[in-house]
Amino acid sequence: MDNRYYKEFGTLLSKHFPFKVQKISINAGFTCPNRDGSKAVGGCTYCNNQSFSPGYGGKQRSVSDQLRDGIAFFSYKYPEMKYLAYFQSYTNTYDSIDKLISLYEEALSYSGVVGLIIGTRPDCMPDELLDYFAELNKRTFLVIEYGLESTLDSTLEFINRGHTHAESVDAIHKTAAKGIYTGAHLILGLPNESRDQILAHADEVSKLPLTTLKLHQLQLIKGTVMAKQYREYPEWFNLFDVDDYIDLIIDFSERLNPDFIIERFISQSPKQLLIAPDWGLKNFEFTAKVLKRFAERETWQGRLFYK
Repeated sequence: MDNRYYKEFGTLLSKHFPFKVQKISINAGFTCPNRDGSKAVGGCTYCNNQSFSPGYGGKQRSVSDQLRDGIAFFSYKYPEMKYLAYFQSYTNTYDSIDKLISLYEEALSYSGVVGLIIGTRPDCMPDELLDYFAELNKRTFLVIEYGLESTLDSTLEFINRGHTHAESVDAIHKTAAKGIYTGAHLILGLPNESRDQILAHADEVSKLPLTTLKLHQLQLIKGTVMAKQYREYPEWFNLFDVDDYIDLIIDFSERLNPDFIIERFISQSPKQLLIAPDWGLKNFEFTAKVLKRFAERETWQGRLFYK
């Protein structure tokens, strides 16, 4: 289905690359200040990191080994494809500067890799590393992606996030000021957030100099603090059914800065880890439903956006 309704990630890629590009997720074995005791232990209440690491992203394996396996998976069908190394699991700017740079450069030196996407926390971007990224940005495609999760400090505290929204705002401004594509990630449906509060996240992030935004529904994952909270206090949660969630993200998109790329609306955790919600839809099936609803509502990203 033709997408005239929101700005997709492909528009950014096609601006830079005359060929197909695919992300390869990398687990470089990092931890997080919210786990190792420097800020907290146990991590964010929703987090079980297995939920966003594909099978080829095994923890003890080198960056090159993971790239080799990921590229082998895709290149069979698309031999001309190129790749972005996506440092995804945990906090990918949380180690010594020298070690970090060596891992990024290892990824970039791998045949077929044409850029990096670095996922991290807004409180884990030292100035020295940001200076390196500013230089790196001059020679390769680069996106720095910050996990905000919410713009409400009360929620960030409740989910044991370990940083404030002000820290998110500061990191995004500093990164974008270096000319680097800057992304953010939000979870929609965190405990005790009303629909109006969720939609207000769109107003808040629209003030920021972002390039990309990733949204996804709250998922309850086995073995997490949040799964236990759900068993004990189900009234804290609103686990949307699929149609309600689609209407929510369209309402959200209407209020969002139309210049932002909406990179995704949902995430899919492995079935063996997922408690709820289980919508039983593949990503392309969900996207088709979203586009259909945009068309039915005769609306588009940024329709209600006011600077």
